[in-house]
Order: sequence, then C-alpha cells, then structure tokens
Amino acid sequence: MIFNSFEFIFLFLPLVFLLYFLLSRWHFTAAKVWLLLSSLFFYGYWNPVYLPLILISLVINFVIGSYLGKDSPEGRRRIILTIGIIFNVVLLGYFKYYDFFVENINYVFQTDIELKNLLLPLAISFYTFQQIAYLVDSYRKETSEYNFLNYGLFVTFFPQLIAGPIVHHSEVMDQFEKAENRRIQSRNIAVGLFIFSIGLFKKVAIADTFAVWANQGYAMADSLTFVDSWMTTLAYTFQLYFDFSGYSDMAIGIGLLFNIHLPRNFFSPYKAKSIQDFWRCWHITLSRFLTQYIYIPLGGNRHGKFRTYLNIFIIFLISGFWHGAGWTFVVWGILHGAASMINRAWTLSGRKMPGLLAWFLTFTFVHFAWVFFRAPDMETAWNVLGSMIGLNGVLLPKDFVHALHLPLGSQTLFNFELGAPFIEVLMWTAAVMMLVLLGKNSIQLRDEFKPKLWIAAAAAVMFIYCTVQLQKVSEFLYFNF
Repeated sequence: MIFNSFEFIFLFLPLVFLLYFLLSRWHFTAAKVWLLLSSLFFYGYWNPVYLPLILISLVINFVIGSYLGKDSPEGRRRIILTIGIIFNVVLLGYFKYYDFFVENINYVFQTDIELKNLLLPLAISFYTFQQIAYLVDSYRKETSEYNFLNYGLFVTFFPQLIAGPIVHHSEVMDQFEKAENRRIQSRNIAVGLFIFSIGLFKKVAIADTFAVWANQGYAMADSLTFVDSWMTTLAYTFQLYFDFSGYSDMAIGIGLLFNIHLPRNFFSPYKAKSIQDFWRCWHITLSRFLTQYIYIPLGGNRHGKFRTYLNIFIIFLISGFWHGAGWTFVVWGILHGAASMINRAWTLSGRKMPGLLAWFLTFTFVHFAWVFFRAPDMETAWNVLGSMIGLNGVLLPKDFVHALHLPLGSQTLFNFELGAPFIEVLMWTAAVMMLVLLGKNSIQLRDEFKPKLWIAAAAAVMFIYCTVQLQKVSEFLYFNF
C-alpha cells in the first residue's frame, strides 16, 4: 500500500484515523495498540513474507536497548551494544548486499557461488539505522524507560516507516504519551492535509511526469545525443527530488493528522551554494544520522586534517553503499565524499566565490553525480555522461529542424524519443527549475500556514487533480533503497 493509491487515501487512512481517536476517548493504550497494528498491516500489505522479519528486529532491539539503559558493568554493556549493532548490520547486509558481494567474489576469484536473488525487505535500510541510533543512545543513557508499545510505534509508525524521515527517539516517542495529542486538533488537521496535498502533487503531477522522460532516456542511453542526454538527466534530477521530498511531505502531513510532528527531511537543496549546504538540506535525517553516529564517533574533526578528511570520505562512502548494492552507488558516494573534502579545504582557505557561480557549480556537480545514482550499471552511466559532454554529437531536436527549415538530413542525426515533444519537455524543465529556485519550499509553507479560503482552494485543486490521476499509481523511488 502506498500513499498515492485509492485504498490508502480513501480507505486505510480514514479508517485508522477515526478509530484511533475514537479509541483514545475510551482507552489511550488501546488506541496506540490499534495504531501499531495498523502500521504493521500497512507494512505487511506490500509483502507479508517480511512482516516476521521486522517483528523479530523490533523485539531483539527493544530487549537489547532495555538492557543497555540499565546500570550494568561497562564492559558487558559495550559487548551487548556491539552484538546489537552487528545483529542489525548483518540483517541489512544479508538481505541487501549478499548477492552483490557474491557476484564480485565470483568475478575476482573465478568462483561459482550461487546467488540467492533475495527480495529486498521494504524499509529495512531505514528501520535498521533508526534502531542502531536507539541502541547507541541507550548505551549512552540518553533514552528513557520506554515500553514496547511506544518503541514499536517509534519504529513502525506508518507515515515514516517505509522511506523516512529517519526519526530520532527523542523526537517522537514522547509525543505518543502527551495528553493533548489524544484528541483531534483542528489546526493539525488543516496543516496536515495541506502538506499532504503538496506532497501528493509533487509525486503525481511532477515526479511521475519527469519519470516517463527519465526512464525512456536511460533505456536508450547508448544512443543519446547532447540535447536529449541533458533533458534525460535533468528529468531524473527533478524526478528524484519531487518524488522523495513529496513522500517526506506526505509523511509529515499524515503525522500531523495524528498530532505527531515528524522532522523535516528537505529544505530547498537545489538552492544550495556548496556541497556542504546541499547535504544540510537534502535527506536531512540521513545526514544527521551519519554525522552523529559515524562521523563524530570516528573522531570528527578532532584529530587533525588527515583524519578529518578521511572521516568525511568514510561517511559519504557509507552513504553511497547504504543507498544500494552496486558500484554506481559506491561511485556516487565517492564523488560526494571528494566534493565535500574539496569544499572543506576551500572554506578553510578563506576564499570567497560569487553566489551565482557557487550555486551553478554545486547544482552541476549534484546533477552529474545523479547519473551514477540512476544508471543501472557503470556502462550506462559512462554512456550518458559521454553524451552530456558532446561525445555523441551536439545536435538539434527535430522539432527545431522543422521549425528552422533545416536540410532534411539534419533530422536523421537526432531522434528525440523521450515520450513527448522536445518543446514540452523543455518547458516543463524550465518551469520546474524556476519553481525550485524561486518558490518557497513545503516546510516554509507549513510554518507560514494560515487558514485562508484560497489556501484551502489551492490544496483542494491539487488533491482533486491527483486523485483523478491515481489510476496510474507508481512506487516511490526510495522504496528501492
């Protein structure tokens, strides 16, 4: 079940919402049990085979976390923490990376180890990181005495379960206990529906439109020329942003319906003027996890320049590998690690760069790096990048050939087949670029929200338009990670 489906919007969400607040008036524990069961149903609806896996993960991590929060010998606590982290990493590694490692071992050592072709359990990357953070904080005595019900809701709360945000226990677990959250709050309903509608529009109207062109372009990567390679890659750059930020907006909006405030995950990342600034605004909760639970424990910037740069490189390498079991993701992580080291060196040098140039270089780098993130293999990535720098010809779209009455032979040199006329793709790209650079982001709109008629009308138009399009339901990109 996904957010942009009829069964979720018109059946699951209203039913869970109504029964949750009805039960809250009778017995709040019963209401939380209902919410936990609903979240597990939401997870299992996709593929019930992996429902026992998340339940086992929940139980084991809760037991370990409860032990770590108690006064026990330090050496024993450190051993238990290590066991807990290894359990989570092995669980993630087996299901997500087993075939990747076996394929590379077979290639290097000419062996013939059989692949398992495991189906990636939904959300395992997200709930693994979330629970590792909980274990570390329990070891540090930074968690309270939580019961299993609250812990289960912290991990499985259905708005953020599948693709984040990666929430911290201190942000949400106490919210499930607050008395004022046990009743319907009209402002949260209004703001929640508003943000949900924005996120739904991002996904259905924008991301899914660009998805057609991006998919078509990458499917013909070996025949792309200069113009359509840029249209293809820009299509994916915008598809990914509006798809993932749209999901995060919808998650935040749904959370507000239940009076739960989830953390922001995006804040206009394509306006960034440095790669460091970009990572402060893109997948914010992942950046926070990598900083707090890997970069700082590795030493951060406390042990000299070499260690600082090494630690920066390590967290981006982990980020790349976390996103997917493939060399393209590793290269993507390496590129961002190298760019972040260069950015730090530049900042420490005291040099300044004009704002427009800083934005252009940052956006261009991020855009080129997304090619590796999207490409199914390295060969495809190199083909696309080669086209982007003109190795396959710098040619005009045939729309322009006709309009300018150029020789017919020019048409045969270019074949723009992204699923729409070139001028349509170009206008969409230009319009969305202007929206990204000049418009307010959804978090700003949320924080400035006022219950006005025109705002309600705008949200209603977005919602109605999207529901009309729901017969073409598509998955969110980050379900694959």
